[in-house]
Amino acid sequence: RYTSKFRPSMKREVEKNKAQWKTMGPAKVAVPSPKNFLQKHSKEPKLPARKKEQDSKKLPALSVPRRTDHPVMGIQNKTNFIKTNAVAAITGLPKKPQPICVDTRQGDKYLLETSGLVPKYIKKKDYGVTPKYVTRRNEEMKRSQKEYEAGILEQLKKRAMKRLSDEERKSLLQGLKKNWEEAYREFQCLPVQIDTVTKKMYKEKLESQMKQLEHDIEAIEKHQVIYIANE
Repeated sequence: RYTSKFRPSMKREVEKNKAQWKTMGPAKVAVPSPKNFLQKHSKEPKLPARKKEQDSKKLPALSVPRRTDHPVMGIQNKTNFIKTNAVAAITGLPKKPQPICVDTRQGDKYLLETSGLVPKYIKKKDYGVTPKYVTRRNEEMKRSQKEYEAGILEQLKKRAMKRLSDEERKSLLQGLKKNWEEAYREFQCLPVQIDTVTKKMYKEKLESQMKQLEHDIEAIEKHQVIYIANE
């Protein structure tokens, strides 16, 4: 029968390492001595030892007299406290009563100063004064508006445009209104029955003319600044 030549070495290795994984049976542990039994409070945390500096500190001085202390005898005070208090009460200024407010029939009252009924806010020095940030913002808006208008003027100058003055705008608006009144007067003079093509065309012409004039008047009244092209 075949026998491996490594069999003796394997036997020696197994016998050598056999106790490392041996777990069967009771563990071979040293039995504790009966003198080392568990005592009471042995597992509680122990406080550190007290330092000598804490032991040497003196106790603070007591505000109450000690049992062995004796009162000082023979000292008398001849001040008449009754008379002193009466004089202070007579010569002293009376206390002003705090203003209160009663809001129910049962007499529930509260301080008037903290109730919100006293007009403290309107008596402030800066009441009604425009805040600084509002003034600053308005100035910035005006400056930006001026810069915008200046930029538009430069662009219009480049495009050969001019701005109508207030007088020209008013005269133009009056002329448009006068033309509208004339067209409206002619429209009212039309006959009730329009039976010819010429009358119908004339009526349509007046209506379109009045509509265009109304549109122009509304545009001029809506815009304060008007630019026109130079001819």
